[in-house]
Amino acid sequence: MGPRLENHRHENVFIANEKGKESLVTKNMVPGDAVYGEKKVQVPNPEVTGEKIEYRVWNPFRSKLAAGIMNGLEAIHMPPGCRVLYLGAASGTTVSHVSDIVGPDGIVYAVEFSPRSGRDLLNCAKLRSNVVPIVEDARHPHKYRMLVGPVDTIFSDVAQPDQSRIVCHNAEWFLKEGGHVLISIKASCIDSVADPEAVFAQEVDVLRKGKFRPLEQATLEPYERGHAIVTGRYVPYGEGD
Repeated sequence: MGPRLENHRHENVFIANEKGKESLVTKNMVPGDAVYGEKKVQVPNPEVTGEKIEYRVWNPFRSKLAAGIMNGLEAIHMPPGCRVLYLGAASGTTVSHVSDIVGPDGIVYAVEFSPRSGRDLLNCAKLRSNVVPIVEDARHPHKYRMLVGPVDTIFSDVAQPDQSRIVCHNAEWFLKEGGHVLISIKASCIDSVADPEAVFAQEVDVLRKGKFRPLEQATLEPYERGHAIVTGRYVPYGEGD
């Protein structure tokens, strides 16, 4: 008997149960392709006899967003068709799963500064028509303004002390009013001696000043030490509801 599939509360995210072991998975937008050596599982298509659908295992030890989901984020703000600006895309590990989640009608603008990681990101995007790779510094959004349209959500995993300021700057350029942000914060990157909770609170304050209304905060322990994901809603003209 093959794995059983259950819907997660986040749309286009699933839980595969195989022999009592549960794994977070996304439906592979490019069947047969593995982006970073991840395990793939085949599940019978309930609508077509004899046909199988391929899913990719999403390892929370390799992805901050997956870790946040495992730790109970209520909303990731990436429904099918969503337009996402992903800052700190690295080699495309999490980007590929976001690509699966938003689907062919969505788009992922993936920004990565490192040329080496950028090469891997470019290879990831070759087979994924909804990924736009951008090898550029997220501190300077004006440099990629011709490539990025208005977005619904910003996800940021930029290991820089001024990450929240970088996010706010990109929001001014690209984020729709009422759009959302998810930021993976590494406390030691911002202040190596302060208590992580104090660092997270400080970053939330930066977001407030950047016209975000904080929504959630989730620790990434035990997957990542001293990390948390913070989410917020963009209200540049104040609360309208």
